[in-house]
Amino acid sequence: MSSEDSRHVYRLHSTLELPLEDLESHLETASYPESVTDVELTRRNNTLILKAVSDDETVSKYTPTAQLKASVVENRVYEEDPDERRNSFRWDDEEEDEIESELVEFAAFKGDRETVLQNSLLQYEMFQVLCDIAHQTEKGTLTAISERDGDLEATRIVDGEPRPADVEVVEGPRERGSGSGGVNWRDNKFISD
Repeated sequence: MSSEDSRHVYRLHSTLELPLEDLESHLETASYPESVTDVELTRRNNTLILKAVSDDETVSKYTPTAQLKASVVENRVYEEDPDERRNSFRWDDEEEDEIESELVEFAAFKGDRETVLQNSLLQYEMFQVLCDIAHQTEKGTLTAISERDGDLEATRIVDGEPRPADVEVVEGPRERGSGSGGVNWRDNKFISD
């Protein structure tokens, strides 16, 4: 990556979930952005860490590269949708058969930038890895504002599908002038000297 390249992730919010098995399969066959040779997957109890491996040999092994962090949660997965089955019209009152299900471990990338995407070295590249993962999910949303070479980009991926997104600039509460409805204590007639 040349020194004039400018890439940052300013805002990010994720509610992505996908089966852990699917994530592992994806990482085995994924192609990674320039500057990332591999992504190391580490599990500590119920936390997953996906760490970027830099192709830059001058980067010290003690320099923390960007990483994605996910929780491992167990969800019950049904062969048939239990809500559909309950809502279907029945002619008889026979006892319902138990719906086949199993507990499946899911990787849940949930939270804002500091929770999901950590460390600055290769941060934008790991954001691209997260976007690739978002395209594999059937559940959850990824929204982000990033900057690449001076241009702001909005990203929105819902249930694995890219959606239109725009960057909107709004006036923040601290940017308003002093005459924006606040109390002017200096000229207040109810306060006397």
